[in-house]
Parts: sequence; C-alpha cells; structure tokens
Amino acid sequence: ISWEVITMKVKEIMTKDVACVQPDDTIEQAAKIMKQHGCGSIPVCWGNKLEGVVTDRDIAMRCVADGKDGKQQKVKEIMTGAPATGQPEMDVNEAARLMSERQIRRLPILENDSLVGYLALGDISVEPASQNSAGEALSGISRQTNIQM
Repeated sequence: ISWEVITMKVKEIMTKDVACVQPDDTIEQAAKIMKQHGCGSIPVCWGNKLEGVVTDRDIAMRCVADGKDGKQQKVKEIMTGAPATGQPEMDVNEAARLMSERQIRRLPILENDSLVGYLALGDISVEPASQNSAGEALSGISRQTNIQM
C-alpha cells in the first residue's frame, strides 16, 4: 500500500472564466452580475489587475443598511481592497488554510499580478482528495467572532 500524500494544485480546481466588475460600476450593476452568475462575491478589476472584491454582504452592510442608493453608489466605495490572494501553483490545502485564517469563502488567484481564477470553498469541497481541507476551512471561516449587538 502506498501512503503517498495526495496533493492537488489550485489551478486544477479553480474557476478560470471569472466574471468581474470595475471599480466605477454601480452597486446595482455588481448585484445584477452576481445574480446572473449565481455568486455572492465578485472580483473588482481594471483589466486583469485585481483592485478588490465585493460581496453580497458588502452590498447589504455598506450600501443598503446605510440607506445608500445602489444605482448611484460605486463599487469602489464598498469593496474590500487588497484582498487575500492565492497562486495557481499553490497547494489546495495551503489555500484552504489561508481561507480559514482570513475567514473567506472565495480566494482570487493571481499570476504575474493578473487575475487568472477564483477558488471557492465549494470547489475544494467537491474534490474527494481535498474534502478534509474544505471542512477545516469551513470550520475556521464559521468560527465565532466578537460581534457587538
């Protein structure tokens, strides 16, 4: 019996055809693209250069809850700038660890400072060889934080 450790690279399971929005797009445009693609997070790019990430939670908390107009407010006003990123050659377990530490469900993948993919927790969880990593990442992502109510 071989006890060889199965290692998988991010590039093998990441989404390569990634929808993006631009910093000057409106929140409404970003929400429509998220709806069209059935996702809750989308990279914000100028060309292939990643500027940030905007999530459905950003829209809810930084636009709607603040009473802002999504038809007027720009993505750059609510996006998370300088997000955590990974590389295509990164081991999936390492990516899952990073996602857990940063408490994120999606990781933009960069190569030579250009966006080349997007890795979602779901991408990791459907691969039998990486299901333990996905479970550990979800556990870290879902851990309690000190939230004042």
